[in-house]
Amino acid sequence: MSNDKKLVEAITAMDEDFGQWYTDIVKKADLIEYSSVRGCMIIRPYGYAIWELIQKNLDRMFKETGHQNVYMPMFIPESLLQKEKDHVEGFAPEVAWVTHGGADELTERLCVRPTSETLFCEHYANIIHSYRDLPKLYNQWCSVVRWEKTTRPFLRSLEFLWQEGHTAHATAQEAQEETIRMLEVYERFCEDYLAIPVVKGQKTDKEKFAGARATYTVESLMHDGKALQSGTTHNFGDGFAKAFEIQYTDKNNQLQYVHQTSWGVSTRLIGAIIMVHGDDNGLVLPPEVAPIQVVVIPVQQHKEGILEKAFAVKERLSKIVRVDLDDSDKMPGWKFSEHEMRGVPLRLELGPKDIEKNQCVIVRRDTREKIFISLEELETRIPQILADMQRGLLEKARTMRDKKTYTATSIEQLAAICEENPGFIKAMWCGDRDCEDRIKEETGATARCIPFTQEEIADTCVCCGEPAKHMVYWGKAY
Repeated sequence: MSNDKKLVEAITAMDEDFGQWYTDIVKKADLIEYSSVRGCMIIRPYGYAIWELIQKNLDRMFKETGHQNVYMPMFIPESLLQKEKDHVEGFAPEVAWVTHGGADELTERLCVRPTSETLFCEHYANIIHSYRDLPKLYNQWCSVVRWEKTTRPFLRSLEFLWQEGHTAHATAQEAQEETIRMLEVYERFCEDYLAIPVVKGQKTDKEKFAGARATYTVESLMHDGKALQSGTTHNFGDGFAKAFEIQYTDKNNQLQYVHQTSWGVSTRLIGAIIMVHGDDNGLVLPPEVAPIQVVVIPVQQHKEGILEKAFAVKERLSKIVRVDLDDSDKMPGWKFSEHEMRGVPLRLELGPKDIEKNQCVIVRRDTREKIFISLEELETRIPQILADMQRGLLEKARTMRDKKTYTATSIEQLAAICEENPGFIKAMWCGDRDCEDRIKEETGATARCIPFTQEEIADTCVCCGEPAKHMVYWGKAY
């Protein structure tokens, strides 16, 4: 038991220091290792396996909506980046530049991609000529570099993994439909696979993507009451098309500009999983994205027949779930704590007495509930318990989010909530940028989104008292 205690003590309690708790988990659960380059991380096999499951399921959803994967270069010539003024200004502080190739200075600097709009635009200008070439529904899986001042594993790093969809359409209506459709894909993915409830809506002009006509977002709430932008979609209209001369001949033989979108999520989703579901004993993984859904732990494995039976159980389960068997020489209690730390959804214990009774013990990671099931029922009961856990995590997260969602009718009230009970704060807004700036300056909260589902909390703006135009979700954010 002393070893078990040491393992648990390796994690700072979340109520004591949430930031340190998060750092402890990403390290102790073997998700990452720090790199020698400031702000970069080595994603270890267990952490990368979570990303692979995110990628696998999202990629399937993209392809079901007609998208194809492509790959663009890592480098962007400075002249190409300069073609869209607003876009350049938005990313300028975060751009990393290549100035030399070997010992030779380059005649033109190359930007290490912070995002790939300009590359896709150049490509589309070369391949789109007729209405028959549309729509173009492309996506790429890659890494990007943004020179962040402060970093945190998964949430904000110099280089991170993501997907970025880039599409071109014949009409403004088609582009808008694509923008909302992909936002709904992100919503379904977050809730069905990550068990994370989201609020979806439109970003304010201040918070929208550089160069976009409109930006939409799915926002989630972490255990500490801070918001996390979990996925965004952008309607570019024809702004990029005009800058890059992306034109096509329509059915009337008239030249038209295309209308474009982009959309993306990143490895910050792993950070969201940690901060929504984790507890003081470590990671808690939703079964849908858990690399190991069931770990089989033989008890008193030195006794005759125990390991053989455990391997037989693993073999049976391998046909229906992602399963592993821990036959290391560690004490069972240590194994229990270690796999709890790593967030494995179900622990299957199998000892001599269990074998005598033709049963096993299932322990749920989320509730710690012990369930005794017959070995004859493994194939039916295990999937049921995993599905119940997946649903339970979503319900628990939704309850937590709703509990930490408040309303404010004055800027003083909004500031007090931010200070004392951080969370989502619903408040009315007049639509004026000055009020948005003042709210951030005085409370630290930013406009997370203008939700599609509007409520009339008051008639006037929470800041200036003028007539309100929108109900907005405000909050401090990662």
